[in-house]
Amino acid sequence: MGCKSVVAFACVLAGVVAAPGQSALALDVLGFFGFGEKPPEPSATAFPYKLKIERQGAPSEVETAVEDASALQKLRNQAPGAPDQLVRIAESDLPKIVDALWGIGYYDAAVTIEIAGVPLALGATRTDAAIRAIEPYRARAKVPVRIVVNAGPQYKFRNVIVLNDATGQPFSHAELPERAIKAQPGEPARSAEVVAAEAGIVDNFREKGHPFAKVTSRSPVVIHPERAMDITLRVSAGPVAQLGAITVSGAPGVDPAVVRSFIYAEPGDPYSPTALAGIRKSVGRIEALGGVRIREGEALDRNGGLPIFVELSERKRHALGVSASFSTVDGPEVRTYWTDRNMFGGGEVLRVEASSFYTGRAIGEPAWRRDEKRLQRSDIGGRFGFTFLKPGLWGTRNDFLASAQAAREKGYAYTVRRAGGEIDLRHRFSDTSAFQIGLRAERGQSSDALGQIDYTLVGVPVSYTYDSTDKPLDPSRGVRFAASVTPYPSFLGSTVGMTIAKANASAYYALDEDARYILAARVGLGSILGGELEDIPSNYRFYAGGGGSVRGYRYQSLSPRIGRIPIGGQSLVDGSIEARIKVTDTIGVVPFVDAGQAYAERYPRFNEPIRVAAGVGLRYYTSLGPIRLDVAAPVNPRKGDKPVSVYISIGQSF
Repeated sequence: MGCKSVVAFACVLAGVVAAPGQSALALDVLGFFGFGEKPPEPSATAFPYKLKIERQGAPSEVETAVEDASALQKLRNQAPGAPDQLVRIAESDLPKIVDALWGIGYYDAAVTIEIAGVPLALGATRTDAAIRAIEPYRARAKVPVRIVVNAGPQYKFRNVIVLNDATGQPFSHAELPERAIKAQPGEPARSAEVVAAEAGIVDNFREKGHPFAKVTSRSPVVIHPERAMDITLRVSAGPVAQLGAITVSGAPGVDPAVVRSFIYAEPGDPYSPTALAGIRKSVGRIEALGGVRIREGEALDRNGGLPIFVELSERKRHALGVSASFSTVDGPEVRTYWTDRNMFGGGEVLRVEASSFYTGRAIGEPAWRRDEKRLQRSDIGGRFGFTFLKPGLWGTRNDFLASAQAAREKGYAYTVRRAGGEIDLRHRFSDTSAFQIGLRAERGQSSDALGQIDYTLVGVPVSYTYDSTDKPLDPSRGVRFAASVTPYPSFLGSTVGMTIAKANASAYYALDEDARYILAARVGLGSILGGELEDIPSNYRFYAGGGGSVRGYRYQSLSPRIGRIPIGGQSLVDGSIEARIKVTDTIGVVPFVDAGQAYAERYPRFNEPIRVAAGVGLRYYTSLGPIRLDVAAPVNPRKGDKPVSVYISIGQSF
């Protein structure tokens, strides 16, 4: 290989080649749809041109590389003011296009640019002839310009060698697994693959505690007779480090002790980018904070620790929101909320929320279909309540929570009027797990097909949660688990002595590194111990069916029934499995199967068959989370079940 090939390849690497097509799309997205700026008409001082790219049977990535590198492509809607200007643009394109083709592995590529039939090529001088050929088009027509590419064969990697810069020897498999080197023998010798390989190697060593790992040199060698490339990378892993002092700055309005209570990493822990990402994620849970930036020190301290700097910014303290929705079962609903994200300077969050909706009076009848003349005050339902959170009590990992709510609600199965409150103390073991215990009290009146119950409940809710997922609205990896037990003993004043136990678990597994194919599954269980079914308030019983349970069946419809009216059960089992497939970066398809049923007995006896539904969903991925549209149909429907149901919401179904 000649020196020229090595230099050009290194230059391409230094420029970090963009993903194919990305630059062209970003620069001319309006022109792509026909709405961009159009070139001026030919005149004495304007020489618009008509550009054509010919790749002579080469794959589309060749044309994309040419478009990304070519100034003629980028400036095609801006007419040069003189013939020599157009020629100079074309001449400057020649080396850039060749470098771009070398960057995707075409080292025998030949490029010619024809202007008005006069060819320009690297190393050739045809400037005067091209200028003369342009002159007849002055004020008459667009100048024809062709970029002709003979790409030749695409070269492959033959040997990819990674050497320890300190010893000059290859790393062991334990130090550098093969999977960490993205460029592999036999793959196209693209510069982007080398950049990815370097990033993968550095990430490997950083994750193993080497914060200053870097590639010190690269030596590509192109072997033209074999149409192959050998590349040697020398890597300095640098010293192994631990976390040093963690300094918090910024956000002067938020108590630093509260912020530190959300940092679970300690000085002396092993250094890794994952540990730093965990700090960013956990501190970001404080609602008073708007931004969290983690900065690494430039050198190790005397103890071998890497100083870490947590730099914060504050969000606006107050927020007010209003939303409206419509359901074909419940009709219209309006919600409003007000929140204070930093009430006393310690990250305290107070949220006051109210909603109003049209309920109707007959169980199982769609309320909004009533004649407006029959509207009465009792047809209007609503909720009003507040929640309060004091995080990091006295700088510890304990949080205080309080809430209260009054409501008149109507579901498909029941109507309830209730008022109550709850206080809890939560201990965070880590960013992924927490334990909570509290005291809950509620008084209310519930009505359903079994009759009316006036109740008082005083209970002690106890719960444990674990969440190792990577994203709250669209997880691709990890596990979620939540279990709770709430006894309502009669000696505390409950009118029905019972204990409610619930458990929910879900798991997410990405089949590929980019998480374009994800398997997701969930299971839910519940049981009410103590009390008879008719004595338990209907809003505390278990129901299945609906968008968050078994899609394809009406909300709360899967339970013991009187006639066709559900009355709820004392036990529940339901679950789902989904395959989340990204077709593009923004569009996904999700086939799914749901199943579930609530039972009258305290434990599922499966005397009523589990109802199964299947369907397919469409996802539109946004920065806030996926917009979800699911279409589901019952597999073993009962008489009266709809053949198809449609659900629209934000976020995945679980």
